[in-house]
Amino acid sequence: MQLITTHICMAKDLGVHGNLFGGIMMAWIDEAASSMAVSLCYTPNMVTVKVDELVFKRKVKEGFLIRIYGEVIKIGNTSITFAIEARKVSVYTGEEDVVVHTQITFVRIDEEGRPTPIPTLVKERYKHLAPA
Repeated sequence: MQLITTHICMAKDLGVHGNLFGGIMMAWIDEAASSMAVSLCYTPNMVTVKVDELVFKRKVKEGFLIRIYGEVIKIGNTSITFAIEARKVSVYTGEEDVVVHTQITFVRIDEEGRPTPIPTLVKERYKHLAPA
């Protein structure tokens, strides 16, 4: 998996129990995966169409770094799917623990919002992942 982005868990990101609010984490994941989709598919016209189950494994307290990693796991004619992991990182030890993982799918669209093919160059790069 490659590192996509890093965030700092700050007081403004905490929920009522003093942990990182799940909705904030979900937004960070969507934004990170979106930036990866846009970069890989050479267009700003990528939209989220599916987020699989998010499994929250660890709580995150204020002051921890969150690193979001991703990798392409599937590519179709108009869609691309990523495996995503968010890991909390101790600034003292550098130790990383997976906080949440999911899969997220994006579709490339045209100016009218209709699905449009992902460039051949991109599909060729990931052809080993394409459906049979």
